[in-house]
Amino acid sequence: MVRKIYNCEEGCSVESTLQLISGRWKSVLLYHLIFEGEHRYNELQKKIPGITRRMLSLQLKDLESDGLISRQVIQEKPLMVSYHITDYGHSLKPVIQMLHQWGNEFNQINNGTLEEECLICN
Repeated sequence: MVRKIYNCEEGCSVESTLQLISGRWKSVLLYHLIFEGEHRYNELQKKIPGITRRMLSLQLKDLESDGLISRQVIQEKPLMVSYHITDYGHSLKPVIQMLHQWGNEFNQINNGTLEEECLICN
């Protein structure tokens, strides 16, 4: 997938940032790797029960290709793969921390409930 990295007017840097961390799971993956440290593939999948194996692989590949995380193959039988945050990815800590804090406040205000809108029901 080719991504556009914007560097034009005010606000374009927000789009650039969102391209790197957007998606349903990338921010959650970054949260676990920044605040909990290195994780193996299966550990990450257990922490995010709604993610499929394919989607987890795609999201991890994107984060790795963007230089936010790094992948290490551990030469044991069976082979294990471990992921950890890079220094560049660690620079997102304040952003991810603010998203976490805002989400906690949102959940408290809304009692943890969020209704989904059905776009095709009407």
